[in-house]
Amino acid sequence: MPTAAERIISTPGSHQTQDDAVPTARPTGADEPVTQSAPEPEAGGAGATAAEGARAVVRRRRISVLLAVALLAYLIDLGSKLLVVAKLEGRSSPIEVIGDWMTFQVIRNPGAAFGMGQAMTLLFTAIAAGVIVVIWRIARRLYSLPWAIALGLLLGGALGNLTDRLFRAPSVLRGHVVDFISVQHFAVFNLADSAIVCGGILVVLLSFRGSNPDGTTHGGPAPKAEEKTEEKAGEDEAPAEDRADRG
Repeated sequence: MPTAAERIISTPGSHQTQDDAVPTARPTGADEPVTQSAPEPEAGGAGATAAEGARAVVRRRRISVLLAVALLAYLIDLGSKLLVVAKLEGRSSPIEVIGDWMTFQVIRNPGAAFGMGQAMTLLFTAIAAGVIVVIWRIARRLYSLPWAIALGLLLGGALGNLTDRLFRAPSVLRGHVVDFISVQHFAVFNLADSAIVCGGILVVLLSFRGSNPDGTTHGGPAPKAEEKTEEKAGEDEAPAEDRADRG
């Protein structure tokens, strides 16, 4: 005669028989390795990165223009000085270019542009070096093509005259600049002086127009900042309206 335990075991519908009868369901893909997909980059971050990359390309191009203009101005000035020193220095009479109004005659100038400040050679050497440093610092945030041309003219002219002060007689840092363009009722100057004057005039014109080296304008709108402010204001107003609707 079966015992009570045997009747419980053999009784249909008991917990044990149900567990034996129903197979355990395995989750689909349990043995497959779980791969996590990389988070998608935000659209705003990608746009900002692309914009920064584009600005970096523009800045490199503007610096290339600045250096090209400076190199051209420097080489023209240097070549003209070497030529006139070799061919014209020591001549008793000047060479007429446009009658008596413009002539070529070599003069050694210890002062600044157009023969000014002839007793302050060392000071003007330091000023020329300082101008070069300032131009290079501005070039780090240069995005304007006209500013690149203006700064290139200033840099090339400053380097041309600084070369004379460093390597010409009578001594290092006290060298005399070679001037050879003589205009009637005006000073004697060289092509480096002309480059400096042209670059300075262009800088003044750009400043009057409100243009900055970084491509912005004086008092110009900042659209990006305004858009962010408007978006934030809209986000702040939306919860306030929702609370008003609930009330």
